Amino acid sequence: MNPAIQQIRAYHARSKHHVNRFAAGPGGLDWAQQPDPFRRYAGAERIALPLRADALDIPFAALQRPAAVAARPLDRTHVGLLFELALGLSAWKALGHTKWALRCNPSSGNLHPTEGYLVCPALPDLAGGVYHYLSCDHALERRAAPPAEPWARAWPGAGAIVGLSSIHWREAWKYGERAYRYCQHDVGHAVAALRYAAAALGWQGQVLDGWGDADIAALLGLDRRVDYAEAEPEAPDLLLWIGPPAHTPAPAPLLEALAGASWAGRANRLSPSHRHWPAIDDAEAAARAPGGVRMADGQGGPAPVLPPLAPPPKDMRAAQVIRQRRSAVDFDGHTHLPAADFFAMLDALLPRPGVPPLDALPWRPRVHGLLFVHRVHGLAPGLYCLPRANGAEDALRAAMRPEWLWDSVPGCPAHIPLRLLLPMDLRAAARLIACHQDIAADSAFSLALLAEFRSTLAQGAWWYRRLFWEAGAIGQTLYLQAEAHGVRGTGIGCFFDDEMHRLLGLQDDTFQDLYHFTVGGAVEDARLMTLPAYGHLDGRN
Repeated sequence: MNPAIQQIRAYHARSKHHVNRFAAGPGGLDWAQQPDPFRRYAGAERIALPLRADALDIPFAALQRPAAVAARPLDRTHVGLLFELALGLSAWKALGHTKWALRCNPSSGNLHPTEGYLVCPALPDLAGGVYHYLSCDHALERRAAPPAEPWARAWPGAGAIVGLSSIHWREAWKYGERAYRYCQHDVGHAVAALRYAAAALGWQGQVLDGWGDADIAALLGLDRRVDYAEAEPEAPDLLLWIGPPAHTPAPAPLLEALAGASWAGRANRLSPSHRHWPAIDDAEAAARAPGGVRMADGQGGPAPVLPPLAPPPKDMRAAQVIRQRRSAVDFDGHTHLPAADFFAMLDALLPRPGVPPLDALPWRPRVHGLLFVHRVHGLAPGLYCLPRANGAEDALRAAMRPEWLWDSVPGCPAHIPLRLLLPMDLRAAARLIACHQDIAADSAFSLALLAEFRSTLAQGAWWYRRLFWEAGAIGQTLYLQAEAHGVRGTGIGCFFDDEMHRLLGLQDDTFQDLYHFTVGGAVEDARLMTLPAYGHLDGRN
C-alpha cells in the first residue's frame, strides 16, 4: 500500500473515539493559551468593505432554482457582500462579562480554524491582487500587489478566486488529535457557505480542480515563512472559483504573474505557547495534494434527472436564513417535523446542477446518510438510509447487516432514495453513539454521514480531506434547510465511530462514519444576550 495512504488510515484509526476511551486530547482547557479567533496581518493595507446584507432582498427559495437570481456586478461592494454572508460575523453572544462572536460559516466548538482569501483581477473600486479577509472588521488586508499588466493577462475571464486555509492549532487547543478531522469539516462548511452566498448574488462557484497544495500556498502567500515568523502556520486547503465555469484559471499563469508582486503584512501570533500534536502533522503531510490531481469524475452512469426542490414553507430572505443560522445546544424532546419538511430537507442533499451548495464539489457523491428518525409525522421511528449516488445502495447493502429491510418509505417522493432499514425506537442508541449526548435523541432526527472510504482513499491519500469537505458541505446544507423550515440543527463531531459501524454490521473500512448531525426544536438559552454582528464598527455601511 502507498505509504501516504497507510499513514492517513493510521491517523483515522487513532483519532477515533471509543466507549472506553477518547482520542488523545488535552485533558482540559488551558484558557491562557486559547487562540485568538481572528488572524490579522500587521502592516498590510486594509480596505473596509461595505455592509449590505440588510438590503439584499433575494428569497431563500430562489437559491434552490438554477439561474433564478440575476448576476450582480463583480465589484468591491458585492465582493464585500459575498464575504459578509459567507465568512462574516452573524452576531455576538454575551454572558456576564464574557463575549464571543458567531459567524455565518459553522465551526466545531466555534473555534474557526478556516481563513479566507480573495485573489482577483482589478475590479471596480478594488485593485487586483491577493487579500486576506478579516471577518471581525469586515475588511480585506492586501497581502500581494502584483504587476498590473502581467496580472491582467493571467486571468482567463471575468471572475475571482476565494482561497481557504486552516490553522490546525485553533482546533487542536481544545480537541487534540481529532482536531484535524474537524478542520476538514469546517472547510466543507465554508465551501457551502460561500456557494450559498455566491448564489444569492447570481454567481457560480466551484472548487477548482488541478491545483496542488503547494500551488495554493504560493498563490495565497502561505509559504512565505518570513511572514509567519512566530505565528501559527496555515495549511492550504482549496480554491473556489467565482465566475463562469468555462473560464477557470490554471496555476501556471497566475503564479508566474505573481512572481513580481510586492508582499505586505506579518501574521499575528494566536497563542503565547502551544502543545504539539505530531499525529496532526503526520496526517497533514500524508494528505497533501500534489499538483495536477483531478477530483472530477464520472457519476457511475447517467445522473438521474431530479425535479425542482420544493420551496420552504416560510417566505424568508436568503440573508435572513444565512445570518440567523445557529448551532442548537439543546433540543426540546417533543417537536415533530411534518413529513413534507423532512423529505424536503433530504431532497436538498441530492446534488443538482446549478443548485447550491453541493454543485460546488466537482466529484460524484461519496458520502451517504444513515438516519435515526425519532419524531417525524407519519414515519415509523427507526433507522433509515439515504444513498446519494447511483450504485451506492447496492454497495451499502452488501456491506451492512443482511437482515436490514431496505423498504421504500410510504409518502416519500419517488426520486428520493430513502430506505427503511429497521423500524424501532433508537433514541438510546443514537444518544450512546453520539458520546452520550442528549441532542442526538431529543431531536426530530439525527444522522450519521458514512463515506466510501477504502475505494476513495485508493485514489490518493489527499482524498481523505475531500471526504470530510463533502460531509461538511452536507452539514451546512442541513443547517440552512433546518432554519428555512422553522427548526434548528447542529453538527456532532463527538461520536463513537466503531459503535456506529457495529450497529450497521460493517466488518471493515469499506465505509467509515465521518460526521453526525441532528435537527429538531431548539431550546434557547435565556441567559445569553445577543448583540449585533458589526455594532462595534459604528454604523459603517
